[in-house]
Amino acid sequence: MNLQEIKDIYNRSLDLTPETDGEFFECAGDLLETDEIKSLEQYVQHDTINRLQHITSVAYMSYVLCKKLSLDYLVTARAGVMHDLFYYDWHEKHGGHRLHGYRHPGFAVKNAKKLCGSIDRKTENIIKRHMWPLTPTPPKYKEGFIVCFADKYCAATELITCHKNKKSR
Repeated sequence: MNLQEIKDIYNRSLDLTPETDGEFFECAGDLLETDEIKSLEQYVQHDTINRLQHITSVAYMSYVLCKKLSLDYLVTARAGVMHDLFYYDWHEKHGGHRLHGYRHPGFAVKNAKKLCGSIDRKTENIIKRHMWPLTPTPPKYKEGFIVCFADKYCAATELITCHKNKKSR
């Protein structure tokens, strides 16, 4: 897999539909249809990209990469949807959001358990460790490294795209 293929996966993630991307929606569509996940659209994640779009891109990229590598794409897609499952704007400047990068994986695990009733160990580890290497403990599973990569790639792409758009105005 080359960089252009990764870029194509990201670009595809911006226009997903159950009709054209049925297999992905079979894995994670039930989560994407919950009010809790839909509510993430109200929060800015990276400049003009909202959190719902960010988690969808991360989940889709992780799903595609895991399918290509014969890894657990079902768990990975679902964990990708829930990796940033917190209900506040982390850009706000007050004490409650200090150390957001270190703390939000724990909030996301708590909210994922509340949303699903329970989650398996692999899903919990993927969500909890997705900020590695910022957080010191790496993921336990290969799928966790995939979500780490997808999260960093998507965030970087979102920030670069927004920066380019600002410069062209």
